[in-house]
Amino acid sequence: MAAVREIADVKSFEEVLNSSGSQLVVAHFSAAWAPQCQQMNEVLEELSKDTQIAKCHFLKLEAEDLPELSEKYEIAAVPTFIFFKNKSKLDRLDGANAAELTKKVKTLSSLSNVPVPTQQPIKKQDINERLKMLVNSAPVMVFMKGVPEEPKCGFSRQLMQILNERNVKFSSFNILEDEEVRQGLKKFSNWPTYPQLYANGDLLGGLDIIKELIESGEFESQLPEQVKLEDRLKSLINKAPVMLFMKGDRQTPRCGFSRQVTALLVETGVQYETFDILTDDEVRQGLKKFSNWPTYPQLYVNGELVGGLDIIQQLKESGELENILKEGQ
Repeated sequence: MAAVREIADVKSFEEVLNSSGSQLVVAHFSAAWAPQCQQMNEVLEELSKDTQIAKCHFLKLEAEDLPELSEKYEIAAVPTFIFFKNKSKLDRLDGANAAELTKKVKTLSSLSNVPVPTQQPIKKQDINERLKMLVNSAPVMVFMKGVPEEPKCGFSRQLMQILNERNVKFSSFNILEDEEVRQGLKKFSNWPTYPQLYANGDLLGGLDIIKELIESGEFESQLPEQVKLEDRLKSLINKAPVMLFMKGDRQTPRCGFSRQVTALLVETGVQYETFDILTDDEVRQGLKKFSNWPTYPQLYVNGELVGGLDIIQQLKESGELENILKEGQ
């Protein structure tokens, strides 16, 4: 019997589903920071050694690192277990319940002839809306091949060197990971190549233009005033009375946690704004320390942290959420 296997990407997950046939696949959506997830991983390890259970595939997936899968399977909190057979979703279990998990594994592993469920189409966000949001997601925004620490082309590498030598704070988007953005931004900006550098949402140009601006002494004057990260974070959380930092935006949440929170906020009817932390790694990492809250989404009202999904759900159930949100109106 195989031990629990860690899944790091969507492709590996799909390979397991496609090759498992009639064997049960148990996918544990977890988080490294949650002790209850570690406890349930230990339960899975014991189940994997039980010779009385038909052969199963036990998987562990970091929910926050796999937003596509978390959204697809509506992962709202951890731990959550999704059960598959013949590439079909059979059942799910929310929460750390060792007895129920054991019961489901024993029961579902013996089932056969599982029907294939129909999938609902996913509504896609308008590409121009998304691009407008992306180019305005940071004061200085670079669309490049690769990431700043590992550029994937010589032009991107040269631009990184230029920005770093001048201590320019910037955020970046790896166009190699999103073909829709890669092709769409060419038309949106009327600029056919990469990298592309934006300042306050306006295109400055590619590498050649940036070099020309540097030679003429105009480059620094084209950039917005550099702001300390702490000051920027304070400005962002106070950008609107009710502010949600999430993966994606309200039209297209990019993880199950974010999608669940936006659904709860819509139910209240309260106006709110969002910030997509996937577009700005400086904010994504910095806000965790600033707020002393390790996960996303994060909800703020009048600049004060309310909490993440679990807290918001508790406030909704107690009837307090609407009152707290209305304080920001």
